[in-house]
This record gives sequence, C-alpha cells and structure tokens, in this order.
Amino acid sequence: MTSGKPGGASGERGEPVRQRVLDAAERLLRSGKAEFSMRDLAAEAGVSFATPFNQFGSKAGIMHALSARRIETMSARLAAAPRPADARRRLRLAVETAVAVMLEEPDVNRAVMGSIGAAGPAPATALARSAAYWALALANDGAEAPRRPEESDLPRLLAFAFRGALSFWSAGELSDAALGPAAVAIADRLALGFTGR
Repeated sequence: MTSGKPGGASGERGEPVRQRVLDAAERLLRSGKAEFSMRDLAAEAGVSFATPFNQFGSKAGIMHALSARRIETMSARLAAAPRPADARRRLRLAVETAVAVMLEEPDVNRAVMGSIGAAGPAPATALARSAAYWALALANDGAEAPRRPEESDLPRLLAFAFRGALSFWSAGELSDAALGPAAVAIADRLALGFTGR
C-alpha cells in the first residue's frame, strides 16, 4: 500500500530515509530552528511522525548522526588531499580541514556540537570516529610507526582536544577566526609532547 504523502511508502524508494531525515534536520538548523521538534522534522522530511524515532531513537540520536556526517566529510577531504611526508604537517592539514568543515556552516555546526553532549538512545561513537580521523591524519601509509607505546594514544587525545576547542567555539567563547589558530596550537603542543621535537 502506498501513501499519498511525499514521505509515504512510494516516496521512500529513492533516497534512503535516514539521509532524508538528516538532510531535513540540516535544513531546519540552517533556517535557525535549532529547537525543532520531531514533528517539525518529520514534516520537513516528508515522512511519518514515527520515522525519525524509528531511524534514530531521539533528537539526540539525530544530532549524533549529524556529527558523524561532519567527521565523514573531514575524513573524505583529508584522504583526498596530498599527504605531507612530515607528521606535524599532516596534523596541521587535518586541523585545517576539520576547521574548514566546521566553518562552512557555523550556525548549523554550533547547534550540532552544542547538542551532542547529551546522551542518545544508543552509545555514541563521536570519540571513536574522531580518534579515527586523527589517526588517519598521523598515518603515512604505514611508513611511520609510533616511536613510543604511548604515542598510540595521540589520536584519542587529539579528539579530546579538538572537541574541547569546538565546545568553546559552540558556546561563543571562541570566535570563528580564533578556532583555527586555537586548534592548531593545541595539536602542535600535543604532537610536541609525543615527539619531543
């Protein structure tokens, strides 16, 4: 049986429903509706009221999925960029890439970052995804192995540090212009602590 609604059974064959719901959430955030309801979201996506809950469990689940989208975008751009041979230059490229993604839509990304501090219905994966991004930044096709065992903690520490900078940025305590320099300074300090150079 098909529904006459745009999000009815016949309308959900093309674009995956999850992506439609996430795209709708981004549209609402772009229009300044950070406090959108799940009913607003369902209407914007053209799906039934239950669909966002069925796909994500809660608004927090949606915001965590939007955060994952940002990290996926960062990772794709970083993977496509020419790779500097030096680990510190790769790290700086990763910071610049991550900051550029966040500043493309600062209002949307502030809303996402501001909301992912709340627990969703499922365990969050932001830390693991972020650490994987920073590990990608540090990797040099396997040519550089960690010099000390504790260096394997560096991607996780970079994830903590970048999230910290983003939290101050989301709260308005760090301007758009200051985000990049602050994130680069943190990454440089952490890398210096691990390399000793």
